[in-house]
Amino acid sequence: MTMTVGELFIALVLISLVLLASNAIRNVTPWLRRLFLPSSVIGGAILLLLGPEVAGRAVTAPFEEAAGLFPEYVFESWAALPGLLINVVFAALFIGRPIPGLRTIWMRAGPQVVVGQTMAWGQYVVGLSLALIILAPVFGMNPMAGALIEIGFEGGHGTAAGMADTFAELGFEEGADLALGLATVGIVSGVLIGTLMINIAARRGVIHLDKTRKTSDALDEAQAMSQGEENELPPTEEYSEFKKDLAQEEETADPLSLHIGLVGIAIAIGWLILTALQWIEQQTWAANDGLEILAHVPLFPIAMIGGVIVQLCVTRFGLEPHVSSRTMARIAGTALDFTIVAALATLSLTALGEHFIPFLLLALAGIGWSLFVLIVIAPRVIPENWFERGIGDFGQSMGVTVTGLLLMRMADPKNRSGAFESFGYKQLMFEPVVGGGLFTAASLPLIAQFGAPAVLVFTLILTLAWLIFGLLYFGRLVPERGRGRWGVKSS
Repeated sequence: MTMTVGELFIALVLISLVLLASNAIRNVTPWLRRLFLPSSVIGGAILLLLGPEVAGRAVTAPFEEAAGLFPEYVFESWAALPGLLINVVFAALFIGRPIPGLRTIWMRAGPQVVVGQTMAWGQYVVGLSLALIILAPVFGMNPMAGALIEIGFEGGHGTAAGMADTFAELGFEEGADLALGLATVGIVSGVLIGTLMINIAARRGVIHLDKTRKTSDALDEAQAMSQGEENELPPTEEYSEFKKDLAQEEETADPLSLHIGLVGIAIAIGWLILTALQWIEQQTWAANDGLEILAHVPLFPIAMIGGVIVQLCVTRFGLEPHVSSRTMARIAGTALDFTIVAALATLSLTALGEHFIPFLLLALAGIGWSLFVLIVIAPRVIPENWFERGIGDFGQSMGVTVTGLLLMRMADPKNRSGAFESFGYKQLMFEPVVGGGLFTAASLPLIAQFGAPAVLVFTLILTLAWLIFGLLYFGRLVPERGRGRWGVKSS
């Protein structure tokens, strides 16, 4: 596939226009705001409807080579964008955000780290078990389908889109479409089920909502809080440092170009690291027995490591006044919006239709596991305010970070539980590994090389290890609680 700069420019302009239109649609459509659907998802759905799989089957476009109502080169450009722009999203993840010591993170967010890790590794256990028992033998699916729950739910649209090339290289091309579909299901069901759980928790006395506030009011406040932050960046105290970030931006002559340059450096560092690791692999074990793992790992999780290195250098040389977390969040958010729109626009509805029953089973299994962790495990691991803090992990495990923020905002509008800070610190020990991190990117190559049973055993051991550790270490700190119909009440 070849494309000119002009063709790519036209493709980007079309995405910009549809993002503008989708923002307008969401502003005048209350039920879309209640679902908390990002404008990028709405825009992607619009382009999907106008693409070759929907409008293209009913309308003849006025182009010689057309893909729906668009020229074919536009469609090809959109297909190439996610794998490129996702590197920008992950490279910017930690730049401009202070990286505290591990002890600080652990003391503030240890219980939520346990709950989040248990949710993520358990999604592999549930998915791989389902793939080995039902999906592969009954429906003839590739066993790599077992990784789709974590990639789609915990990773979200950006991760699913960014791994499209890896799916294709490993012979499971339809997996990218299924992962994107699961990501959409996760966002919608996460908000709906999370809202329902918050109302049930309030009725049963697990949490105490302000009687003068309606759930819809909290929802509106949460949306206002996260407007422009529709990305997977960890919410730390920077959210309350608005004036400080403005001052940082004013001290820099051209803040946007500076920050884009830092992102570019992070991606370059990540590319060098990945290239070196792949060279070592080719010269060692791959040369002897043909075992290739790193050759199929995409760049974006390593670009995230490059971003951490850049931030460490910024801190080491005292350059923090010139680096704004808000500007970096805008760069990452814009890149993620374009990634999601392009990925959904090129989504194959045919693939979803052909694998509808497996898709439905994976979605139900993922939702069921996340609910189990929230209701059964979280109250036995999180010593204080287990629901207010656990609902954030539930939201993230079903969609993106903003989903978790939304649900925490609804359950604890004034942040009396300190859930926002703990949630933000948890991300620093979570994102680099799962939820779009190193293991998420390596999961498909690992399944392809070692087989689904071996990866299932590995993830099962990790799930049980995190769970047992949480119950023994933090569980002893959980006070005796009255037994309610839900089993455990807040202290």
